[in-house]
Amino acid sequence: MQIKSDGQTYAPKGKASPVCGKGEFPVGVIGLDHGHIFGMSNGLLEAGATLALVYDPDKEKAENYCRRYEGARVARCKEEILENDRIRLIMSAAVPDQRCDLGIAAMEHGKDYFADKPPLITAAELARARDGVRRTKRKYAVYYSERRHVEAAVYAQKLLQEKAIGDLISISGFGPHRLSVGTRPDWFFDRKRYGGILVDLGCHQIEQMLVYAGASNAVIEKSRRGNYKHKEYPEFEDFGDMMLTCENGVAAYARLDWFTPDGLGAWGDGRTLMVGSDGYLEIRKYIDVARDREGDHLYLVNHEGEQHIHAAGQAGFPFFGQLIRDCLDGTDYAYDQEIEFKAIELAIRAQEMATVIK
Repeated sequence: MQIKSDGQTYAPKGKASPVCGKGEFPVGVIGLDHGHIFGMSNGLLEAGATLALVYDPDKEKAENYCRRYEGARVARCKEEILENDRIRLIMSAAVPDQRCDLGIAAMEHGKDYFADKPPLITAAELARARDGVRRTKRKYAVYYSERRHVEAAVYAQKLLQEKAIGDLISISGFGPHRLSVGTRPDWFFDRKRYGGILVDLGCHQIEQMLVYAGASNAVIEKSRRGNYKHKEYPEFEDFGDMMLTCENGVAAYARLDWFTPDGLGAWGDGRTLMVGSDGYLEIRKYIDVARDREGDHLYLVNHEGEQHIHAAGQAGFPFFGQLIRDCLDGTDYAYDQEIEFKAIELAIRAQEMATVIK
C-alpha cells in the first residue's frame, strides 16, 4: 500500500514488466524541478529502460537522484546527454516554462522526449513543439499521470471500451491538490513560469476527457480561475474550473483546486464520474475517504447491478512499455501525438479565456 500524502513526492510503483533487453533503451534525465520525475522514472525503469545520465543545475539534486536509482550517473552538463548517441529518450521535470525548449533540443539531437505535465505553457511554444515533431519525426510524450499512472483509470478505459455503461454522455473530473505552501519553490507561484491552474492541472483533466470520450477535439464553453485564499502570491491561482463539449457531443466538466485539507490521507481526492446511456462509473483514484487509504477504486452501476472493483494489481501501467516499444519500433501505440498536444492546446485556451472570479 502507498500512502499518498504529498503529491510532489508521490511516485507510483508497479510490477517489473520489461519490454526490451537490458541496456537496449538508455534514458537521459534533464531537469529535476518537480518530484513527478520519480514516477516517470519508476514507470520507465519497470518497463525495462536503463536510467543512464542525469543533469540538473543543482548538482545535489542530481546526486540524490543517482543514489535513488542505481546505475545512473551525474552528467557534467545537459549537452553531455543531448550529444550522447546511445541515449534514446530524454525525460524532464524541469520548470514548466523550460520544457518546450528542452524538448525541441532533444528532438533535434535525434532523441524522443518525455515531459512532465504541463509539457509547455503557451500557444507559441505549442506551435514550435508541433513544428519540431513534424521536422524531426520524433516523439514528444507527456506524463499525464492521472490517467496513465493510476490503475483504476487504466481499468476504467477497458470498461468504457466494453460498453459497461453504454454510450458515454458526460464526464466530470475533480482534481483537488494539497498545497503545502512552505515546501514549494518560488517558480510554483509565478504564473508566467507554471502557466496558470487550468494549464498546470487542467491539461490532465482534458487529456482524460478526450481519451475516455474517444474524441480528438472539444470546445471550451466556459472557464473560470481565481485566487481565493493565497493573496500573498498574486500570480498564483488556487481554483479553476471549465466546461467543455467534445466533438462527438460528450459533455465534460472539470474542477481544480489547491484546498486539500491536512486531515485527508492523500494529497488529493481525485475522482472522475462518467455517465453513460446504460449506467455510470466513478473512479476514486488515490483514496476512498474514511474507508480505505489505498486508492484505485472503481464503482460501477449498470443494468446488471452495483459493483465495487479494486483495480490495484489488475491493470498495471501499460503506457510506459508501449512508449519504449514505440520509440524502438517507430510505432504509435502508447498515445496519439495530436491528442497529446490537443490536451494542452485546449488547456491553454481555457486559461486565456477564463473569467477571473476572485
